[in-house]
This record gives sequence, C-alpha cells and structure tokens, in this order.
Amino acid sequence: MLALLATLLGLLVLLLWITRGPPQVPATVIDDPSLPRLAGDGVRLHGRIAGADGAPLVIVLHGGPGGDHRSLRALEGLSDIYRVLFYDQRGAGLSERVTEDRLGMQDHLADLDALIAAHGGGPVVLVGHSWGAMLATAYLGHRPEAVSQAVLIEPGFLDAAGLAAFESRRARLSRSPRVLWAGLLAGFRARGVTGDADAARDSIVGTVIHAFANHPANPYHCRGRAYDAPAWRFGSRASDAFWCDPSTVLDAMAPGLTFSGPVLIVAGGCNDWTGAPLQARHIGLFPDARMEVIEGAGHDTTWDRPEATLSAIRSFLARPPGGS
Repeated sequence: MLALLATLLGLLVLLLWITRGPPQVPATVIDDPSLPRLAGDGVRLHGRIAGADGAPLVIVLHGGPGGDHRSLRALEGLSDIYRVLFYDQRGAGLSERVTEDRLGMQDHLADLDALIAAHGGGPVVLVGHSWGAMLATAYLGHRPEAVSQAVLIEPGFLDAAGLAAFESRRARLSRSPRVLWAGLLAGFRARGVTGDADAARDSIVGTVIHAFANHPANPYHCRGRAYDAPAWRFGSRASDAFWCDPSTVLDAMAPGLTFSGPVLIVAGGCNDWTGAPLQARHIGLFPDARMEVIEGAGHDTTWDRPEATLSAIRSFLARPPGGS
C-alpha cells in the first residue's frame, strides 16, 4: 500500500513538473482593442478584408467548429482579383464568446447574412474548410441567390451516412491513450491560465484537438509529417454546441445539396478519411460539382500546399457559368 501511494505521489510530482508554466491564451476582440474586427449578427467577430473595394467578395469559412482562420490566410492570394473576407466564427478563435444557446447553425447563418449585407449584398463566393465547408453547404440552401460559386475543402460529412462513418472513426481516435494523455497534461497546465472565463477550457480543448489531428493514425497529415497547421485559439463552447447533437446539422445542410451553381470540392491526396474517397462521393450530392485532389496535402490543403490549392481555386472561379 505504501509503495502504491509513493508511486502515485511520484506521478503527481512528475505531472506538476512537466506541466509547470501555464500556456498563454490570447485575448479575444472583447479584451484586445487592437484586433481587427467585423460585425456579425449581434456579435463582435475577429476578422479583416483584403482586396480592392468593389471587387467580387470571397468569404472564407474556417473549420472546427471552434477553430480560426489562421491556417487559411494563404487565400489572401486571391485578393489580386477579389475582396477576401476572413473571420473567426462566433465563439471561436479570437471572436466574442457567447453562450451555447447562441451557437446554433441559425446563428452562424445569421452572421453570414450580416457580413454579406454589410459588404456588398452578394452574390459572393464561399470558400469553406472542413466544418466551414459544411457551414457553406447550409448557407447554399439558406440563401442560394446570395452565392455565385462555392469551394468546399474536405467537408467532414454532408449526409447521415457520412456522419455515422465520421463519428465512428473520430470516437476511436478521441479515446486513444495519446489523446487522453494530452488532455490530462493540458488540464494540469491550464491551472494557472489567466484571461477571460473561457481561456482555461479553450486551452485544454485546443490541445486535445491538436493531439487528435496530429495522431499517427489520423491522415489529416501526410505520412511521416506532423500536423502543424497553426491556430490562435480554440473555442470550446462552439465545439460543444456542435458535438452535443451533430445530427441537427444534417437538416440545415440538406437544402444546400440542391444548389444549382458551380461547386468545387477539394481533397487532400494524403487523406483517406475525409480526402478523395469521401469527396468523390460528395460530388454526386450536388447538381454541378467537380473535385480537385491536391497531392502531397492532408486535411488542410491550404496550409500544406497553398500554391496548388490557390491554383485549383483560381481555375474554378474563372470557369464561365455553365462551363465544364
């Protein structure tokens, strides 16, 4: 018994030593007035616009839910022709934190309505990555007249069959010892986190999400590489609001699958989970969709292969209406 207690005490001391020094969690637009911001639907969003006034508007939708647009900034390369609007979604990144009852799909769609109305009224191009591609799909059904073209980079799922397959694999990876250990260490490190009420939990969940994405069995990154797409800060409430019942997102996305405009679906060549095999099936869900595979890229093609991803998007956006 004494030996067991000594072992446990030793492990506790080791954990405290390993996790000494809390992580620094950046402030949101509420506490940092220097951050560029945009107005959503009754919420302050971290974001900015690149490109000339009057140019066609491209709106970039990041993944998560709970992520931010940091790893997608290479899309600013489109600003030679377009105005490119980047923003962190409500409750995520460096945007204002809100309660879970204000983090539903309708709230995200209302923010897009507000952004489009404030910056020209549309039609716009939507470029969404992962969860952002799913949000874009929901918007295609919500306001199809406001969108001319859509680029969907590796949506995780778009229908019930996709949700079941995604959740099965996600659950296995989330319960792996590597991810659980990362969460335990993050919890100890977060004891001294300072900042707003969500800072400590955002730090913990963000660490777990990175460990999940960087897991050796997760093809979000190419074999032999680390998943190193950067982020400012994760939004734990935004993630929770989604994962408490992801099936509700299916109803919101279903009308978007009838969108008659051109859709480009982008897949990472290294990814056999949400990459080409899944996205090839997603092509058939839209009336007018095609796929581009970015070789040498994982889940975040814009970070892994920015020039190749930009080239594919430019070629697609230059496609004349009804063209092939």
